Amino acid sequence: MATPAFEEIAETFEFLDDWEDRYRHVIDLGRAMPELEPSFKVPALKVEGCASQVWLRPVPEAGLFQFQGDSDAMIVRGLIAVLHALYAGVPMAQVAAIDAHAELGRLGLNDHLSAQRSNGVRAMVERIRKVAAQG
Repeated sequence: MATPAFEEIAETFEFLDDWEDRYRHVIDLGRAMPELEPSFKVPALKVEGCASQVWLRPVPEAGLFQFQGDSDAMIVRGLIAVLHALYAGVPMAQVAAIDAHAELGRLGLNDHLSAQRSNGVRAMVERIRKVAAQG
């Protein structure tokens, strides 16, 4: 059920044997992502439960889930980019059906993120699902 963009990340991860390389790839994904305008880095868009500062700005288009995101930590920016690949362009009604834990598990992220980072990813996924449900 993953998007083509997420499948591309999964395929890249298959070729990266070393977790250090995978970690660097996640950071590179974050670097490639556009920064969120400072005017959107407001408490209403901040995701609670993350060790780093994280903002997610929903921008649905024609019934499809879209969002912009940013963080003050490079690895977290990368995780936002991974979630963007997983959810962007998915019909709003189908967002809740995506098993983010299982999809991220395919990348090995569940085993290599600290407890704080895992909690942050969970908080971001919960925010994404909540926004899509309110759609």
